[in-house]
Amino acid sequence: MTQVAQVVVDVATRQTDQPYDYAIPDDLVSVVTPGMRVVVPFGRRRLQGFVVGIQDHAAFDGKLKPIQQVMDLEPALDHELLALSKWVANTTFAFWITTMQTMLPAAMRAKYARLLVRTDQFPADDAWGRQLFGRSQTIPYPEDLTAAQTKHLRQWADQDAVRVEYKVKNQARAKTRKGVHAPTAAVLAQVTVPNRAKAQQKLLTGLQQAPFTGTLTYAQAAQHYDVSEATIHTAEEAGWLQPATLTIRRNPLDAQTERDAPKSLTPDQTAATDQFVTAVTNKQAHTFLLEGVTGSGKTEVYLQTIQAALDQGRTALMLVPEIALTPQMVHRVYARFGTAVAVLHSGLSDGEKYDEWRRIQHQQAKIVVGARSAVFAPLTNIGVIIIDEEHESSYKQDDSPRYHARNVALHRAKTFHCPVILGSATPSLESRARAEKGVYTLVRLPERINERPLPPVHIIDMRQAGGARVTPDFSPELLSALENTLAKHEQSVLMLNRRGYSAQAMCRNCGWIAKCPNCDISLTVHLAAHKLVCHYCGHEAPIPTRCPVCHSDKIRFFGTGTEKIEDQLQKLLPTARILRMDADSTRKKGGHARILKAFGSGQADILLGTQMIAKGLDFPTVTLVGVINADTALGMPDFRASERTFQLLTQVAGRAGRGDKPGAVIIQTYNPDHYAIQLASHQDYESFFRREMVVRHQGKYPPYYYTVLLTISAPSESVTAQEAYRIAGDLKPLLSKTAIVLGPTPRSITRVNNRYYYQILVKFKKEPALGRGLHNLLTNSQSLAKNHVQVAIDFEPQQIM
Repeated sequence: MTQVAQVVVDVATRQTDQPYDYAIPDDLVSVVTPGMRVVVPFGRRRLQGFVVGIQDHAAFDGKLKPIQQVMDLEPALDHELLALSKWVANTTFAFWITTMQTMLPAAMRAKYARLLVRTDQFPADDAWGRQLFGRSQTIPYPEDLTAAQTKHLRQWADQDAVRVEYKVKNQARAKTRKGVHAPTAAVLAQVTVPNRAKAQQKLLTGLQQAPFTGTLTYAQAAQHYDVSEATIHTAEEAGWLQPATLTIRRNPLDAQTERDAPKSLTPDQTAATDQFVTAVTNKQAHTFLLEGVTGSGKTEVYLQTIQAALDQGRTALMLVPEIALTPQMVHRVYARFGTAVAVLHSGLSDGEKYDEWRRIQHQQAKIVVGARSAVFAPLTNIGVIIIDEEHESSYKQDDSPRYHARNVALHRAKTFHCPVILGSATPSLESRARAEKGVYTLVRLPERINERPLPPVHIIDMRQAGGARVTPDFSPELLSALENTLAKHEQSVLMLNRRGYSAQAMCRNCGWIAKCPNCDISLTVHLAAHKLVCHYCGHEAPIPTRCPVCHSDKIRFFGTGTEKIEDQLQKLLPTARILRMDADSTRKKGGHARILKAFGSGQADILLGTQMIAKGLDFPTVTLVGVINADTALGMPDFRASERTFQLLTQVAGRAGRGDKPGAVIIQTYNPDHYAIQLASHQDYESFFRREMVVRHQGKYPPYYYTVLLTISAPSESVTAQEAYRIAGDLKPLLSKTAIVLGPTPRSITRVNNRYYYQILVKFKKEPALGRGLHNLLTNSQSLAKNHVQVAIDFEPQQIM
C-alpha cells in the first residue's frame, strides 16, 4: 500500500493554504516524516513544501504525484512546533506556510548553499560513499539522488555519519577551515620522504609515533607537530594526508566572560523564587506576573528559577524585548550557565542564527535567550518560560504572521506543562488586569535590593524655563546637574526619543518644508551625513542650500534629535566624553554591545540615546538620568500614548542610583501636570494603573474590549478608500450591536512608500462570527491582488496610527 504525505506547498495564498496529497515512493517510506521539507510537483512547477502529516490512503481516487526530493535528513520542525505553526496561523489570520517559515532560521529560507558533510563516523569502506565524497569532507548536497540513495543518506544521518549544513552564500567561506584527516598506519608505512625534506621527515616521524584521530585544521596540525602549515599542505598534495574542510561554529557569545555564582536573595526575592520553583517542580502551566521596581533583582530570580528547571533535566526559554537589551542580559545568563546558553536575536548574522538554532535542535544548548522570534526556538521539555519587560510592544510582530510572543509562550507552556513568568516594573494594563482577575498570579518585588532608595525625580516645566534656558533643549537645572556629575567623575544617561539632527528643514522666507516624495511626512535632517532621510521608506536627499520654491538661502532646521543634542552637549561640556546610541550609531553588527561595553568600562561620561537606553541597562556608576523631552509620545494618536510615556519615564528613571551612590532624575516637559508624567516621577504604578483603567473603560479600549485593526492599502487612494468601505460593509452585518467599528479612515500618515493606507478598527467583547468573517476576508483578499490592493489583519494591535 502506497503511503501518502500531506504537504503544504510554499505558496502564500489562501487557495494553497491546505495540505495536498502526494505519494511517498517506496524507498522513502522510512525516510519521510512530518516536519520535513520536500520538493513536489505543483502544476508545472517544482515547489518546496512541508510534510504536515502521513496517511495510509489519499482523500481522492485519482493517481497521486510522487514526492520528488527530500530536503532534510531530519525534520526541520518537530511535532510540537508543527502543531504550534497551525495554531499561530489560525489565531493571527496568516497563511500556514508563512508561520512555518517564520519558525526557521533565515539560512533555511533565504538563498543558501546546501552542503553535505561527512563526520568521523563515516564508513570509509562504503563504495558509494567514496564515490560521492571522493577526497572531500564537504560537498554540495546532491540534487539528483534516487530514492534509494536518499534512504542511504538518512541511515548515515541516523548514525551521525553525515550531516546537512546550510551556508549563507556570502558567509560560507569565512567560517570553514582547511584541514586534514588522520592517516592510517598502512598509508604512513608506504610514505617515502627525500632526505633533504627535513620538515616532511619531522612530520612523518611525528605522525608515526603520535598519530592523531579525526580531523585537524592546518593550524592545529602544524602546531601539534611543530611544523609549518606549508609542510602540512605539501603532505596533503603528496597524498599521505587526506584533505578535509572543517566547519567553524559562529559563536556570538564571549567565551571569556567570567563565571558568576548565585547571589543571596532578599526575603521578597526568596518568596518569589519559591513560588516559581514550586510551579516548575510540579509541572504547572501557571502564569505569574512579576511586578518589581527597577533594581529590585528580577534577573537573579530568573536565573535561580532557570537553575531549578535545569536541575530537573528540563530546558529554559528567556525572552528580552529588543537587541539593545540583549547584550547585558545574555552575558549575565552566560556568566551563570556557560555553554549551555544559546542566543537568538536580530543582531546576529544569518549564519550565527543557524548555528545557534542547530545547537538548540540537537539539544546541545539547554537555555535560549533571545528576542521575539526566539519564542519558536526548537527546545524540547521546556521547564520555564520567562518574558522580561513583558510590557514592551516589540514582542508583537508587525508583519505576517502578526503574533505576540507572550501569547505563543503561553500556548507552548500548556504543551510542556511549565510556568510562564512575565516580568516588568511597569506591566502592561492587559497583563495587570488579568492578574487582578486571578488569571495570572501577581508577585511583587516592591523594594530595591540592598535597600537602595529610588532616585528622586525633578520635573522641569519648560514653559516657565524659557528665558532661563541655556539652549532651547537644556534647562539650567539639567545642565548644572550634568556639570556636577562630570566633576564627581560619575556617569549620566540622557534620553531623547527622536533620532537625527532635526525633525525638518524649512525655508524661513516662504515656508517650504522638505518632504518625502514617497510618503506624507517631512524628511528628517541628518547633519553628520549631510542628507535628509525619510524614516519610513528610506528615501535620501542632499540638504538644500537654497529653497527650491523661492530660491532663498534661509533654510533652517526645526525640532531636535539625538544628533543635535550631541552637538550641543559637546559645545556646552567640551571635556565630556559622549556616546550616542540610536538606530544610526548602532547600524553595524555588534554596535549596541560595543557602545554599552565602552560606557560600562568608563570610556564615556554621558550616554545619550533614544528609548533603547531606557530599559534593562545596569550601570552602578550612573547617578544622573535626564529626559530632554518627556512629551514625545504623548501627542501620538494612540490610546496607549499615556501608558507608553509612563512606562518609558519610569524605566529610564530606574537607570539612576543602582550602585552605592545615590542617583537623581531630571525630566524636562511642556506638560508637567499630565498624570502619566506626574505618576512616573513617583514611580507610582498602582495609581497610574487605576487612573488609566478608568480612561480605557470610558473609551472602550483594552483591556475592557478586544481590538482588531484592518489596514487596506493600494497605490491609488481612491481604490484604497473604495475597498476599505466595501470591507467595512461586509463586516458590519456579522457583528452584534455591542461591537464598535471605527472607520474606515485614512491612517495618520496616509501615504507611505507610494501606497495609501486606510484602516478600520473593530472593538468587541464576544463576536463568534467575526473570526469566520476575517478568515473569509483573508481568502477573498487574494482576488484584490490584480489591483495591487493589500489587506492586513492585526488582532490586538500594539500600534494604531
